[in-house]
Amino acid sequence: MAAVNFESPLAIKIRKQIVQALNDFNMIEDGDKLMVCVSGGKDSSVLLALLTEIQKRSERKFTLEAAILDQKQPGFDPTAFRTWIESLGVKLHVLEKDTYSIVKEKVPEGATYCSLCSRLRRAILYDFAHANGFTKMVLGHHRDDVVHTALLNLFYVGTTASMPPKLKSDDGRNILIRPLTYVSERDIEDLATEWAFPIIPCNLCGSQDGLKRVRVKKLVRDLEKEIPNIYASIQTALSNVKPSQMMDQELWDFKNLKT
Repeated sequence: MAAVNFESPLAIKIRKQIVQALNDFNMIEDGDKLMVCVSGGKDSSVLLALLTEIQKRSERKFTLEAAILDQKQPGFDPTAFRTWIESLGVKLHVLEKDTYSIVKEKVPEGATYCSLCSRLRRAILYDFAHANGFTKMVLGHHRDDVVHTALLNLFYVGTTASMPPKLKSDDGRNILIRPLTYVSERDIEDLATEWAFPIIPCNLCGSQDGLKRVRVKKLVRDLEKEIPNIYASIQTALSNVKPSQMMDQELWDFKNLKT
């Protein structure tokens, strides 16, 4: 297993983008106890590693721990991943909950597992973070996730909504932050390849065809060939909302609009 090179140009670029997001949205404060929710995949793993470097450089004092959910999927083995996480000097909590059997039982044949699986996973992580005094939950969603979610909501749900960089959970118990908000998926993929750390594949939904998110991702990447800055443009639009030029009557009083 190769040592993590925090001084590679790509690592420095992503670290600076993370710091920019942390500052723009005041994501981390003095005394924070952060729980980084890792899946064993590239996004949350790169984020966790770079947060350890940011922690060393930051004037703000905060602590980091990681949590991964063992959903009892066949073939799930966190051994090598745990070794890598611990090499970063981070404590890893492995939460064992058999959501795999629930999802397989409840979801009809041919339907996608992601929605139910993510709800169950989120509830378990929320409960653990609250019970163990973590002040923030750190999620590994990147810029492309933000854009894809906005389009999924637009195309399939009929809402203008996405993944905010900082969010209070509906029950008010947890604050969620997304430090990769400005980071492209391609950069994360390239850094993951460069660092060559162990990845735990998702065997539950990774082989399912026809996922809406996959279709939207392909659509945007196809458009990117004609519009090179499409991801940046859509993300900028999400932070440049003009309520008076939308149709939401909760945001603008059209009925009483007069000269």
